[in-house]
This record gives sequence, C-alpha cells and structure tokens, in this order.
Amino acid sequence: MDIAELPSQWLGLAVALGCGLLIGLERERRKGQGPTRQPAGIRSFSLAALAGALAQALQQPALVFAGALMIIALATVAYLKSRSDDPGLTTELALFATYLVGVLAVASPALGAACGAGVAALLAARGWLHRVSTQLLSEQEVQDLLLLAALALVVVPLLPARPLPWLGGIQPRSLGLLVVLILALQAIGHVATRWLGPRLGLAASGFFSGFVSSTATVATMGARHRARPDQPAWHASAGVMSGAATWLQALLMSVALAPAAGAALAPSALAGACTALGAGWVLLRLSHTSATADASDDVRPLRLREAAIVAAVLAGVAWVVAQAQQHFGTTGLFAGVALAALADAHAPVVSGAALFQAGRVDASTLLACMLLAIGVNTASRCVVAWLSGGFAYAWRVAAGLGSAAVAAGAMGWMTLAAGV
Repeated sequence: MDIAELPSQWLGLAVALGCGLLIGLERERRKGQGPTRQPAGIRSFSLAALAGALAQALQQPALVFAGALMIIALATVAYLKSRSDDPGLTTELALFATYLVGVLAVASPALGAACGAGVAALLAARGWLHRVSTQLLSEQEVQDLLLLAALALVVVPLLPARPLPWLGGIQPRSLGLLVVLILALQAIGHVATRWLGPRLGLAASGFFSGFVSSTATVATMGARHRARPDQPAWHASAGVMSGAATWLQALLMSVALAPAAGAALAPSALAGACTALGAGWVLLRLSHTSATADASDDVRPLRLREAAIVAAVLAGVAWVVAQAQQHFGTTGLFAGVALAALADAHAPVVSGAALFQAGRVDASTLLACMLLAIGVNTASRCVVAWLSGGFAYAWRVAAGLGSAAVAAGAMGWMTLAAGV
C-alpha cells in the first residue's frame, strides 16, 4: 500500500466506524433486555461497518464478497433465532446495510457518511413513518404517492431528452418533469389544506390550485361565494392567492426549460407573486374569523388528468407560438402569446422560454412575453370572477390580481431599463 494513500484510508475507516456506532446506537436502544433481546447492538453494527471498511481497504474483492456472505449468514441465524418474538427483518437488513456502508466509506468517505446517516435516520424514524403510513395518510393518498414516485422515477427518465420540432422545441423529458412538478405542488397543497385548518386552508388550497389553473380556481371560489355570499373577502383571498401561483409557476417552468431565463424573469415574477400573496393575506385578514370549510374542500390529492391536460396545452401552444414567431416575427409572437393567454397564462410563457432556449428570441422579448401573457390572463380572470361570483367578489379579486400585474410590470420596466 502506498504511503500517500494512508490519509484517505484512515478517513474511510474513521467514517465507517462512526457510521457503525451511529446506526448501532439506534439499534441498541431498541434491542430490549433479557433473553428476548435482539442479537445485534452497538458493538455488532460497529464491527460490521469496520469489517466492510477493512475488506475494502485491503483491495481484495474476494474478501469483500466473503465478508458480505458472512454478514448475510449471521443475519439469517439472528433472524431464525428471534423470529418467534420479533418476525421483522429490520435489524438483520440494517446489519447488512451497515457492512455495505463500511465498504463504501473507504471508496468514498463523503458518500459513505451520507448513507450511514441516512440509514440511522431511517431506523430512528420508525414511529413517525408507521404513524404516517397507517394513520395520517388515507389509502387514496398512499396510492397517489406511489403514482407520483412511479412517474418521477420510472416514466420521466424513459422520455426522450432531445428537443422535438412538433413540440415547439420542447424536450419530452422536460414536459414530463413539468407534470411531476404540478402533481407535487398539488400534493403539497393538499397537505397544507389539511394542516392549516378551514380558514387558512382555503387560502392555501387556492394558492396551490393556482399551479394547475388560476382561472379555474377563481371560478371555483366564485361559485363558492355565490353559495355563501356572506364571505366575499374569504373566497376572494383564495382566488388572489392563485394569482401568486401563476407568477411562480411561470418562473419555475421557464427556468426548467431555459435556466438562463431566470435572471430576466425572476424580478418581475417574484414581484407579482409577493404582491398577490400580500393582497390575498389582507383579504384573508378582512374576512370573518368564523369562516368554516364546506364538504367540497375534500378533493383527491393528485389530479393527474388536469396535470396531463396542462402538459398537452403547453405542447400545443408552444407549437403554435413557435410557428407564429417563425412566419410573422416578433409581431406574430406577441399576437400568439396574447391569444393563448386568454385561456392559459403558463403555456405562452413556456413557449417563449422554449424559443429563448433555442436562441430565437432574446431575454427582453421573453420578459415582454411573460408580462403580456399574464397581463392578458389577469383581465380574463377578472371577467371570470365577475361572471362566477358577482361584483362583491370580482372587485376584490380584480384589485388583488391587478396590483400584482402592476407591480410585476413596474419591475419589468426597471429590468428592461437596466438593459437585461
């Protein structure tokens, strides 16, 4: 062994021993006392991790393999010995994982330390994980969580990563990631609504529903206001909160497709989002404290159909806007953005981001597209608020959404003046 390798070898051995002690400490507290105690504790886990590190340090693959077989054999014996009292496999699997952590710690100390801490944290979270899976989550929520994981870990990596002309230059994988992002935001909104209670929960529901469709959220809250006309500010706060989500999602989607667009779009988007959140909070404070939720608040956590429709609309609008820009230049681009924004604000913004990523428009044109799209969509949402909820609801929504558009426009003007 070269002398120059000693420091890294010693570091790996130290990390392995530390991880073994950390994992063993957690198992020691759960092994129990007396004849029925678990066979592996702090010393067993520390020795397993150290054995894996020593086998790896000697650079003998056969020894590493033999050590793994020995750990598996010992874990099997321990399980057979204790299965009458504890049929679980956690300790035995953790012992084998600790051995692998020891092997990894020599090859990559930082990664080994992270994995060791992760194993210990997973073991320590036993009670919390059991409570979440059996008490806090319903069967539908568990199914939706598995669906989200399958989309993120299986479906999205299989999608092509090259831009396709018939998608307006958008990568299918990026489009899949946008669907996963929308579903994740839906899940966060569902949890926030449950934890915050009916009054704050409605505002949170409005905010997170805005990541799917702010227009639909404004219409839904308007219908609720007609059913309960004594709470215009409460329902309007949720509608305005959805406007904050529009600005944030426009920024997130654009950056996901064109990371360099963040510097141009972030000031205006954040100004619009913060103003909408502030206006929504003011409206919420003005509402009656006795407000309660109704039965319609109980919705499915993940709405895959809505997220898929958003993705399809994004792809279609991206192609239309790209064609308009190609054949009619900047005038055609702005006309296409304005027309598309009457139905949805995100699609034309994402289309502009795809053009920016392809080098067909500059940052100032992309910023103008975002301000135009969300400005036109804000006007359409105000009309929807009036039609769905009446004047008392609509003027509050218009004041909140309009102030956000003005703040974003002012910030955009300053950004353009600065030469972005």
